[in-house]
Amino acid sequence: MRETTCPADELPHPPDRRAVRDVPERERYEITVDGVPAGHLAYLLRRELIALVHTEVDERYEGHGLGSRLIRFALDDARERGLAVLPVCPFVKSFIERNPEYTDLVPADTRARFGL
Repeated sequence: MRETTCPADELPHPPDRRAVRDVPERERYEITVDGVPAGHLAYLLRRELIALVHTEVDERYEGHGLGSRLIRFALDDARERGLAVLPVCPFVKSFIERNPEYTDLVPADTRARFGL
């Protein structure tokens, strides 16, 4: 299980601790704030391909960068594991559009399908 913890830099209250981890038995990445579940990114993993299908952040944390942190973690993890990415979730697709350094993770023959 890959996990990262980092100090908060975007929430408007005293510093907290954020942790992102892959939970393969649930097919999702999860993010916590001070140990409290704050969101997840669901995926489907098939051999050398990961489809990122749904991002959800608790409304208490919306607008504080947690969804982007989840997606960045998942994309970095996919790169590290040599996985191709299908950005089925619209938020993942828009993240890749804003961060073109991740476009190469999407197979060239499927980029048009996702508007990339």
